[in-house]
Amino acid sequence: MKKQTQEPEGLPVIQVKHASKRFRKQQVLKDISVSFVQGEICGIVGHNGSGKTVLFKCICGLLYLDEGSIYIHGRQMHEDIDMLNDAGVIIEEPSILGNTSGYKNLDYLYRIRNTKNKEHLYAVMEKVGLDPKSRKKVHNYSMGMRQRLAIAQAIMEDQDILILDEPMNGLDKIGVADMRKLFLELREQGKTIILASHNKEDIDVLCDHVYEMEMGVLSKIR
Repeated sequence: MKKQTQEPEGLPVIQVKHASKRFRKQQVLKDISVSFVQGEICGIVGHNGSGKTVLFKCICGLLYLDEGSIYIHGRQMHEDIDMLNDAGVIIEEPSILGNTSGYKNLDYLYRIRNTKNKEHLYAVMEKVGLDPKSRKKVHNYSMGMRQRLAIAQAIMEDQDILILDEPMNGLDKIGVADMRKLFLELREQGKTIILASHNKEDIDVLCDHVYEMEMGVLSKIR
């Protein structure tokens, strides 16, 4: 049974207000307003090219809006903060070092902002179903293993916000079941999770609220 959450008092974790974005003559986001609160999983569905990934990139600060604004914990993107650094993110292809192991990939990225913590990274890899002691190079990973590594990268710093664009890509049935269980556990820990998925079952099982993106317009459908 899903946890019933209520919107906390004060500002939501993420607020998007009247967001619009164009690439030349094509408008890919059209006056989008939406809020995401703590302890919920919100799903966004839509065809390729509908604007989901562009919205995620704008929330992360990777793209500038043409109109509107985005607030993270009440701080305005590109005014008060330059980028969304305190979040776990999967957007398009994750950054990987193909000629080394999965553990060494995580260790290199983790130590950019943290001290070495082998035990923690071992636990994270085991949580996503990877063997942290394996010397197998990432360029020899299957697509599903690479996706598990991307999810490990997104959760390894225990961020309160997770933005996941098609996080189930390449996973088999067991992998999908494992990641669904993990995401529900993270929600119970109070994480704010926004995910895009083509899989209706993922959306039905995981999401407290569901939005549809079509031709740059975002509509709430549940």
